[in-house]
Amino acid sequence: MTYIKRTLEKSILQMSQFFPAVLVTGPRQVGKTTILKNCESNSRTYVSLDSLDNRALAQNDPAMFLQNFPAPVLIDEIQYAPQLLPYIKIQIDKHQQPGMFWLTGAQQFHLMKNVTESLAGSVGILQLQGLSQTEKDGNRSALPFLPTEQYIKTQAVNAPEADIIKVYERIWKGSYPKLYPADNIHWETFYESYLQTYIERDIRTLSTIHKELDFLKFMRSLAARTGQMLNYKAMADDVDV
Repeated sequence: MTYIKRTLEKSILQMSQFFPAVLVTGPRQVGKTTILKNCESNSRTYVSLDSLDNRALAQNDPAMFLQNFPAPVLIDEIQYAPQLLPYIKIQIDKHQQPGMFWLTGAQQFHLMKNVTESLAGSVGILQLQGLSQTEKDGNRSALPFLPTEQYIKTQAVNAPEADIIKVYERIWKGSYPKLYPADNIHWETFYESYLQTYIERDIRTLSTIHKELDFLKFMRSLAARTGQMLNYKAMADDVDV
């Protein structure tokens, strides 16, 4: 699969020259690991905590884990072993070098609490989302969006003529990198699998959910109200639990 250049690459490299640790967080499947691997031009060890063996070592013997995988290192899915964070801080305090640790994490609530408590002042935090239209067009030099009259006028002049069918196709397909080059027939299977994984892996670790179908109803109610004023009562009536 061809790598799609991301606008966040520049920020990752800039932060890595200043902070001892850089954390890229965001939803699953948006390309956190991929972007970090493609940013690295030098030798950096890669280790994933999706591996149960690596996860067990990180949780039970963090010091040994960091001996086995010394900096510079990319640690994927750091949320599975928050026990590592204080030991990473020890290494940072000892060596005081920028770019020692690159981290990724998908579960933001508990992850961010642990990171801010353990690595405050030592970590640069960036959030990666799905592909922007400029990234899909291969235009990484485009200016960030600003809701000013001048910006909108400039974009209107430079923007290509929109095909309404293609616009709706982009909305329907979404912005996950996995779907961008894929045939449209994979859309439904991808999102169905994504939703199942999200509920079974992420949500259950953040909160106790006893009725998965009720939670699914809640998510559909939120999705149906995208772009509207938030009305808690209407959502509660939809879910009716």
